[in-house]
Amino acid sequence: MTTRRDIEAFLALKRIAVVGVSRQAASYSRMVFRELRSRGYDVVPVHPQAAQIEGIPCARTLADVNPPPEAALILTNPGLYGRLAEEAKAAGAAALWFRQKAPPVEGVAVVSGECPMMWLRGAGWIHRFHRSLRRWAGTLPG
Repeated sequence: MTTRRDIEAFLALKRIAVVGVSRQAASYSRMVFRELRSRGYDVVPVHPQAAQIEGIPCARTLADVNPPPEAALILTNPGLYGRLAEEAKAAGAAALWFRQKAPPVEGVAVVSGECPMMWLRGAGWIHRFHRSLRRWAGTLPG
């Protein structure tokens, strides 16, 4: 189960591989990528078919991220989560964030099923509102 401590520990890391950044500028993954970048994170887009995202060279796989990532944000199809978790660990990531429910992963910190935008300070009103709704419903990690 994801805790607030897991989330804060992930967000304290600065070099983050963002796996599954879309080539479509208006996508959710691009919004998250841009937001992390605007906040000073050293984000590395990982996409097997894109040469670059927003002017930043893409790594084709997590093993290609150099220097290695401290963490990996996984925004792909959940069917790829297991393989990507192992690749991220092998690449040196100490923490993983899965947008949807994560598989069991040993040896790294895991954030599962949370929207990163809800946890970034000063996020847009819709993300703050969503977080408030979850707090009121009692489903926000404590």
